[in-house]
This record gives sequence, C-alpha cells and structure tokens, in this order.
Amino acid sequence: MSASEKVTTLLPRRVCPECGKPSARETYPFCSERCKSIDLNRWLTGAYVIPGRPEEDETDDDPQG
Repeated sequence: MSASEKVTTLLPRRVCPECGKPSARETYPFCSERCKSIDLNRWLTGAYVIPGRPEEDETDDDPQG
C-alpha cells in the first residue's frame, strides 16, 4: 500500500464553481488562483450580494413625526 492510499482527505472532492474542473487542495474549492481571483472580484464589485433585511422607514421611529 502506497503512502497516498493511506491518506484520508478531510475535504470532499468538488468541482470548481467557476470553470467546473476538479478543485485543488491549495485553492479549495477552486481549481486555481485564477478562478479564486475571479470569484473574489465578483464579490468586491457587487456582482454577488447576500440579501439583508429590508430597510425600515426612518419616520416610524421619529417621536415628533
């Protein structure tokens, strides 16, 4: 039995969410630094957004209004 057969992986094998190639350990869950950077750029430019609570009307809290 070789050393690689004895290793138990902690993370399941997945495909890269950007291109569909098998993921790499160094850049998990992506296959490369390129795909990792593409995903980060999408978060930073606002292409990906996690929805939050709807904004409440500020006049509801105003005791004089």
